[in-house]
Amino acid sequence: MSVVTLRYFAAAKAALGRGRDELDAAGRSIADLLHEVAGTATGGSPAEAEAVLARCSFLLNRSATTDRARILADGDSLDVLPPFAGG
Repeated sequence: MSVVTLRYFAAAKAALGRGRDELDAAGRSIADLLHEVAGTATGGSPAEAEAVLARCSFLLNRSATTDRARILADGDSLDVLPPFAGG
């Protein structure tokens, strides 16, 4: 099994109803994985989760990426960050 860790923050965490997943996801793209986790949302409907995740940015292994086609590997960590404002 190839484990990828996903951590969700703020609106993504609320929409999915959880803050973390560890999934057998190596060899799959970020987009594919996000579609899958949206379908298992417990904080709202899958459609609401998809809408939130569509606006998110990502840290893959602590480096920013916007490439949803990026293929994940065993041991990767993906932080899912919705837009936020503050000062």
